[in-house]
Amino acid sequence: MNAKTVLPAVAMTAVSMVLTLAVVVMWLGTAVPWPVALVVGLGIDGGWLATLAYERRLAAQGDHNRAVTAVGWSFGVLAAGVLVAHALTAEESAGAWLAVAWLPLAAKALWLVHAMWERTALTPVALDAIRGIQQEARDEAAVARARLRAEAATEETRLTAVTEAGARVARVQAKTAQTLSSAWSTLETARAGEETGRALTSVTARVTPGVTPRWELPVWGPSEPLAARSLESAPALTDEALDVIVDEIRTSETPALSYREMAARFRAAGHAASEMRLRAAWKRVA
Repeated sequence: MNAKTVLPAVAMTAVSMVLTLAVVVMWLGTAVPWPVALVVGLGIDGGWLATLAYERRLAAQGDHNRAVTAVGWSFGVLAAGVLVAHALTAEESAGAWLAVAWLPLAAKALWLVHAMWERTALTPVALDAIRGIQQEARDEAAVARARLRAEAATEETRLTAVTEAGARVARVQAKTAQTLSSAWSTLETARAGEETGRALTSVTARVTPGVTPRWELPVWGPSEPLAARSLESAPALTDEALDVIVDEIRTSETPALSYREMAARFRAAGHAASEMRLRAAWKRVA
């Protein structure tokens, strides 16, 4: 994996050193003897390479030195300056020389990238663990999305069923109301008819001579609930009170009433007592 970054850096470094050495020899060779120019060129490349080697050694130990880094960049800037000065003073191909003047700085930048690669590199075990964690997170997200879609579909189905059931109930209620309305209309028509109303009156109530009670329709609508006390039975009479009531009813006429007449008037007056108690009271007072 290191070859992806170290090989371009090595290649750029080699090209930069060769180019710097050639430019120094050609440029200074006209002014000083070529061995002197060669020494100058080797000095620039050697200082650049020496600082680079020391930086690599510190990086391998997990350390960093700002001074060494500054010296290395100084040699890179010096080499680039020599190339730029040669390009500006060259009579021919000045643009071409100027175009390659950035090579020393580019080589230095590639080594910087390689150092950053090494500082952030992980072992295969760590990479496998990271891939496993990412895959697990993707699986959980996919399951969560599937669960949400299923719940949404279920809720939609439930709401559809409830809505359809409500619509059926509403249709049944409307149909029932229509049927009841039609029946009530028929009853109202029958009640309003003179002959029909007279016939219904004769069969629904006793006809008093000279009086024809009107046949009324039953109430159709909400009814009021009965009070709780109306459903409770009347309090039972004591034997003494029952004897007094029975004696008063029996002697209310002369001659005294029979048991059957007394019992009828007793119940018609709204009193309540069992047949056995009523007969016992009759025997006590008769």
